[in-house]
Amino acid sequence: MLAREDDVLEAAARWRAEGKGVALATVLETWGSAPRPVGSHLAIDETGNFLGSVSGGCVEGAVVTEALDVISQGEPKVLEFGVADETAWRVGLSCGGAIRIYVERVD
Repeated sequence: MLAREDDVLEAAARWRAEGKGVALATVLETWGSAPRPVGSHLAIDETGNFLGSVSGGCVEGAVVTEALDVISQGEPKVLEFGVADETAWRVGLSCGGAIRIYVERVD
């Protein structure tokens, strides 16, 4: 069962209130078959804990890794995954679509 979007945003706010570094990943665009709609969120804390989903599980690991960098560096990133991209196969995006994800630090 996926977390509600409100739960994800509340977790991000709670983790920040606890003094943790936090990033929020948001689905910006999808093409073709994509498991999660535009606006879906994944909240990540500085230790790699996360809640939510931006891809139904197929690229979350890669997004978490990038989010940890965003938390430490402070610079947002736009990530793209698609079946034509060898990275997508490596992280498991085989659904036939493509997604663009914005990752930002929550301050």
